[in-house]
Amino acid sequence: MAYQLYRNTTLGNSLQESLDELIQTQQITPQLALQVLLQFDKAINTALANRVRNRVNFRGSLNTYRFCDNVWTFVLNDVEFREVTDLVKVDKVKIVACDGKSESTQNKSDKWSVTQTPQISVCL
Repeated sequence: MAYQLYRNTTLGNSLQESLDELIQTQQITPQLALQVLLQFDKAINTALANRVRNRVNFRGSLNTYRFCDNVWTFVLNDVEFREVTDLVKVDKVKIVACDGKSESTQNKSDKWSVTQTPQISVCL
């Protein structure tokens, strides 16, 4: 199962709007649209896990946090993002982090490996 975090990005929203339009004009079935979205979920999770190597440091004041269903959610205020020479400041940011491992890759002791990068979605 791939996380559906990235359906709410610009790319994910555009895909969903295009699929809705194709359904409305009866060019594809709703079942096919769902299959396309599931493939999008798998592809974007895989691409971000394997191809992105950039690191960004950030600092801010923790407003709230929550851990539910193996998903961490943090809301930070007055956040500074730094990447080498670039600095971006925002008033508020929401970070959603999910475990990057699938159920099939758990080890025998049923614990998660700390070497796997989590899947993270950031909303500014």
